[in-house]
Amino acid sequence: MRQTKYIISLLVIVLAITSSCTDKVYETFMANEPVYLSYEDLRSAVKMTTAREMNNPGKIYFKDQYIFINEKMKGVHVYDVSDPANPQNKGFIEIPGNVDIAIKDNILYADSYIDLVSIDVTSFASIKETGRVKKIFPYTLPTYDTKFPLAKLDETKGVVTGWEVKSVRQELEQRYYPTYYRYESMSMDKTYSSNGGITGSSGTSGSTYGVGGSMARFGLYESFLYIVNQNSLLTFKLNSNSEVTLLNTEYVSWNVETIFITDKHLFLGTQNGMIVKSLEVPERPSQKGSFSHMTACDPVVIKGDLAFVTLKGGNTCRGTLNQLDVVKMSNGYSQFQLLKSYPMYGPQGLGIDDDILFVCDGDAGLKIYNVADPLAITQNLIISFPSINAYDVIPTNNYLFMIGEKGFMLYDYSNIENIKQIGIIPVVKKA
Repeated sequence: MRQTKYIISLLVIVLAITSSCTDKVYETFMANEPVYLSYEDLRSAVKMTTAREMNNPGKIYFKDQYIFINEKMKGVHVYDVSDPANPQNKGFIEIPGNVDIAIKDNILYADSYIDLVSIDVTSFASIKETGRVKKIFPYTLPTYDTKFPLAKLDETKGVVTGWEVKSVRQELEQRYYPTYYRYESMSMDKTYSSNGGITGSSGTSGSTYGVGGSMARFGLYESFLYIVNQNSLLTFKLNSNSEVTLLNTEYVSWNVETIFITDKHLFLGTQNGMIVKSLEVPERPSQKGSFSHMTACDPVVIKGDLAFVTLKGGNTCRGTLNQLDVVKMSNGYSQFQLLKSYPMYGPQGLGIDDDILFVCDGDAGLKIYNVADPLAITQNLIISFPSINAYDVIPTNNYLFMIGEKGFMLYDYSNIENIKQIGIIPVVKKA
């Protein structure tokens, strides 16, 4: 009996030791090791610096005499285009993790990784952060080398700004972090050298709101800021002290991509359709209607009761459609009729000024149409610029601001029969 008790006790000890050892089994392998920017550094990084060249431009925004060009995940280039043929580089606003901006009066609102930041740009020589809403956006990751897995992530260390492929040692059975991306890479070409810096103390003034391109996720109406983010619509109140208050987060659809505001309505572009919301009560937008289509990326612009929607297929956009849809809206934007679809090559952003529609059609270039007859758009092509890969446009005051692979281009369309390029700020391709 005594021997049996001894054997049982020994087995219990062995099992305990074995169990404790299995909790500490490690593996060593090559992986993408995250490079972090601490939250402290992230939240003290906003500043105006000297002018720099464009390497990886993203979205564009126009306010008064200035064009703001996003440098993906880095910040914003500021150019004075009061003389459109001779844009002047005013400097660069460093905003880590930035993709979108919007400007009301002299306050610039920008995403900065997981935060929404407010910046006073009354004077570009002395910009200052005036407010920040922390942890309002999802914790997202940049692209990585898919030949290797992701190493363990630690969100407490800060945001991930990049990766280093290296040997890591960590626990076996590590569950890898789900990943999605905030931006696509764009191939760039043409070498360009830029000198200069912050000149003078000018800043934004004049009109209340700026104008974004059709790819924008930020929209302004009265004293409210609306942001679409993956599957949600976020509504913010813009306070008189330049601070921002989140009022509401509403699920709207999967893969919400763009926002367009006109006639007291929000028009949201998603990968499977367009959603319309009324701003009759701006604190809480209400659903008016929706229009569905096959899966594709789809920015939208509005002219009266017509919606012009470009559908783009491909890896990121999932679908296979490449076309321009013209949708008739009625009954207070609650009923929809597809009037006609026009085949395109790879359309992205678009813009409209009266009856003139500007379409960025990927490698097929910039196309400009007269859309007075929405049933005969392709028969009324005014001009095309096939040598450029265009991404997005802003038409205003007879000038067209366009961003694409080769950089930022300016066009004068005051004479619709003689549209001409008048300026360019080229991209510098990194080696």
